[in-house]
Amino acid sequence: MTVTLSDEARQYIAAFEDETGATARDCIVDDEFDRLVVLVAAGEMGQAIGAGGQAIQRVEEQVGREVKLVEDAPTAADFVANALAPAAVYNVTISENDDTVAYAEVADEDRGVAIGADGRNIAAARRLADRHVDVDDVELT
Repeated sequence: MTVTLSDEARQYIAAFEDETGATARDCIVDDEFDRLVVLVAAGEMGQAIGAGGQAIQRVEEQVGREVKLVEDAPTAADFVANALAPAAVYNVTISENDDTVAYAEVADEDRGVAIGADGRNIAAARRLADRHVDVDDVELT
């Protein structure tokens, strides 16, 4: 599976990696919500955030946008759960019929967090899942 990055996304990745020392595997430039969604290599989330959140705050100041971090994962189910964080995801079931759909069981009190303002969090999860784990849709249960 090949992910094509725009020049703008590559520039943001370079800035992110220079500032944090963490590896960015993908960057989605979300102009609608004036933010970046950065896919961080598995095991490097702490480095990406930094002590007290200082590293990610420096990145946000440098790029002038909010930055949402998502940690990569080895399985599609874990990937979808990470993409919906910080919502509490109890279970993710992958259904492969005509389309591959991930059904994420989310705590009732965290449904709003998983969806995000104007649906931006679930939209980012869907886009990342499609780009990286061949999941066509993410639905909350």
